[in-house]
Amino acid sequence: MMAKARRRDRGRSIARWVILLLAAVYLLLPLFAMLEFSTRDAGGSRTLDAWLAIGQDKNLVAAIVVTLQIAALTVLGVLLLLVPTMTWAYLRVPAMKRPIEFLCLLPLAIPAIVIVVGIAPIYSALRRFVTGSPLLLVLVDIILVLPFAHRAIDAGLRSIDVITLAEAARSLGAGWPRVIVGIIVPNIRVAILSAAVISVALVLGEFTISSLLNYNTLQVVINLLGKRDAFVSVAVSLAALVFAFILILGLAILAPTGRKGAEDTVTEEPAR
Repeated sequence: MMAKARRRDRGRSIARWVILLLAAVYLLLPLFAMLEFSTRDAGGSRTLDAWLAIGQDKNLVAAIVVTLQIAALTVLGVLLLLVPTMTWAYLRVPAMKRPIEFLCLLPLAIPAIVIVVGIAPIYSALRRFVTGSPLLLVLVDIILVLPFAHRAIDAGLRSIDVITLAEAARSLGAGWPRVIVGIIVPNIRVAILSAAVISVALVLGEFTISSLLNYNTLQVVINLLGKRDAFVSVAVSLAALVFAFILILGLAILAPTGRKGAEDTVTEEPAR
C-alpha cells in the first residue's frame, strides 16, 4: 500500500511538472521569439539598434512617459473610488454590495467601441475647456479597470472581519477616515497591490479607446512604429511586457511581508 501511494504521489508530481513546463513553453516561447526578432536588423545580423532606438525616438519616449502618468493616476483614482465605497458598503449598507458589483462589472459587457461612442461627446466638450492632454484618458481608464480592481479589493475585504475591526477601532475613539486608512487599508494591502498591478497592466495594453479618441499613448505609438520600423515596435512591446512581469513579480515578493506588516499594525493599533 505504501509503495502504491508513493507511485501515485510520484505520478501526480510528474504530471504537475509536465503541465507547468508546457505552460511555461506556451507563455515564454513568444517572448523569446520577440527578443530574437528585435535583436536583428533587416540584413539578419545580430544587433541592439532597435533597443537603443527606444530612448532616441522623442515621440516614443513622450508616449511612454504619458502612459506611465495615466497608469499612476488611474491606480490612484480607482483606489480612491473603490476602497472607501466598498468598505462603507461592507460596514453600513451590505445590501448595496450587489448593485456596486453589478455597476463595476458593466464595462466587461460593453464593447470598447460602444464606450467610445458614448464618451466621445464628453471628451469633445472637455477639449474645448481644457487642453487636449492624453491624461484625460484617466477618466475612461478608471471605468475600464473597475471590474478587475473590484474583484481584487472585494477578495481582500472578504478575507478579513471588516465589521469587527471597524467596531473595535470605533470603540477606541477612531473616526471613519482613521478606520479606513489606519485599519482596513493595511489589512487589505495585498488586495490593493493586486488591483494596482492589474490596473497598470491594463493601461499599458489599452489601444482601442486611445486610438479612436486620437491620443498618442504607448500602444498607439507602437502601432505607428510597426508601420515604419517593425524591429523597434517589437522591442518596445517586449519591454512593456517585461515591465508588467516585473510588477507582478514584485507583488509576489512583497505580498507576504506586506500582509504580515499590516496584521502587526492592526494588532498594535488598539494598544495605542
